[in-house]
Amino acid sequence: MELRHLRYFIAVAEEKSFNKAAERLYISQPPLSRQIKQLEEELGVVLIDREQRPLKLTEAGTFFYDHALQIIKKSDNLRAMTMRKAHFDGAISIGFVASMLYGTLPRAIARFRKVYPNINIKLHELNSWQQTQALTSGKIDVGFGRLLFDDASVRRIVLREESLVVALPLEHPIMQEQRSSIDLADLVNENLQLYPKLPRPGFIDYVLGLFEARNLEPTAFTEVSELHVALGLVAAGEGITIVPKSLEHLRDKEVGYLPFADGQLTSPVIMNVRHFDKSALLSTLLDVLYEIYEEEGVTHTREAI
Repeated sequence: MELRHLRYFIAVAEEKSFNKAAERLYISQPPLSRQIKQLEEELGVVLIDREQRPLKLTEAGTFFYDHALQIIKKSDNLRAMTMRKAHFDGAISIGFVASMLYGTLPRAIARFRKVYPNINIKLHELNSWQQTQALTSGKIDVGFGRLLFDDASVRRIVLREESLVVALPLEHPIMQEQRSSIDLADLVNENLQLYPKLPRPGFIDYVLGLFEARNLEPTAFTEVSELHVALGLVAAGEGITIVPKSLEHLRDKEVGYLPFADGQLTSPVIMNVRHFDKSALLSTLLDVLYEIYEEEGVTHTREAI
């Protein structure tokens, strides 16, 4: 069985016609039919019910189709990642979620530039899920996000856990009480401004998951496009939001920030790289991040590329 057999079968399965599949593959219909027949003989099963019009997959064919898609995707990803690796020495593409720009990442990139002054650095704002796709397609070489996703092609390095804080209008009754901290349960009846609305899944889903894990359900929340919109609405007295601690200096003349009482509500800071990528560039970037954490006394865990 070869990859071309899988591609041929996928085309027939999706087009539901040997003729249309042959046109899509730019081959004639008879050799395509023979290739699919050979595939069925090799497997010892019938994959396509040829008596149906349009063609219909058998139960075994449906199973084979789903797995064939995964194999072809992995093959295409491997090709893209390998091609990207071949051009890695002269440039590095970095994906990031917006909140990372208020933490250590800008300082790390600036210090990295001093180590590699001739490297072309390209930055892409991508959410955590988009970073996974961009890594496997070869668009980026490393990503910095806040959500964990399972993907065999991507390794997640949790750099640290960053505390979350609540952003409230300065005139909010809770702020007037001059509290030193707040509980997640205190927010259930507040108008939450959660972000980003799209793309999903995103930080909004992570925050909602914090409530769900504690058997809490917000009575009202609004989905807004991005972090700055959420903070703008908080400043206007339209509700509250939850942000990483590194953002607590934003709009501080209009917005107050309170930590959570238990200190346990955090957001992971994650470095996403392709599995088995042992590049010296990535290793240096990771070392630079750890250096800054140590200089600033930031609690973190240390891993190697």
